[in-house]
Amino acid sequence: MRFITVIVVAAGKSERLKNKISKPLIKINSKPILIYSLEVFNKLLEINEIIVVANTANLESVKRLVARYKINKVKQIVLGGARRQDSVLNGLFAMNPRTNLVLVHDGGRPFVSRKIVSDVIKETLKTGAAVPGIPVKATLKKVTKSQGHLPCRQAGKVTGKLVVKETVDRSDLWEAQTPQGFRADLLFVAYNRFKDIDVTDDAGVLEKFGIPVSMVSSDARNIKITTPEDLIIAEAIAKLVK
Repeated sequence: MRFITVIVVAAGKSERLKNKISKPLIKINSKPILIYSLEVFNKLLEINEIIVVANTANLESVKRLVARYKINKVKQIVLGGARRQDSVLNGLFAMNPRTNLVLVHDGGRPFVSRKIVSDVIKETLKTGAAVPGIPVKATLKKVTKSQGHLPCRQAGKVTGKLVVKETVDRSDLWEAQTPQGFRADLLFVAYNRFKDIDVTDDAGVLEKFGIPVSMVSSDARNIKITTPEDLIIAEAIAKLVK
């Protein structure tokens, strides 16, 4: 029988956001960032339980929010670790033993839709691992530190410390998002095998393990809030997704 657990990672320190309030607790149009995605997962019939990974600074606040907004599928709120993968691993240890499919979601992505979640679940059931994403639109440049390159002078300042090495072909490049879906046993084994290797997302662990990961077409509104500018964009998106 299928049992699906969602691990929502909300343990980061949000240093790039430059805000004294923990990122998951910052409000967008009067609602905390974390609650947006939790409400989506809570309403989906496919989801059996939610595990929230918090940090020591926001743990009690997260508990209060979960109770206030009646997110009844949250079964445990656990503390994260030093790195993102440590936090995810703590979430994996807290899962119900019956879990056979796990979704891992960034607590800083408030605008995940029910369609994205359902599409990831369907693809994960077929292939064992799936990631939502969107094609890269911007022109990408690979740069290197200048060596012997003549710097240019602009407004009294010397610039040109970095030099373009090449323009990267973007035709097969996609920007990965979350929630990322996995067969629970695959992700657990991969994280235990490569727990000492730094990765930026969970799919990267399976890639190192040699396990194919499917890409699922997603939505550009499923942004990750990282910088102060992202909060401005999020305010606009929140008005569109009501």
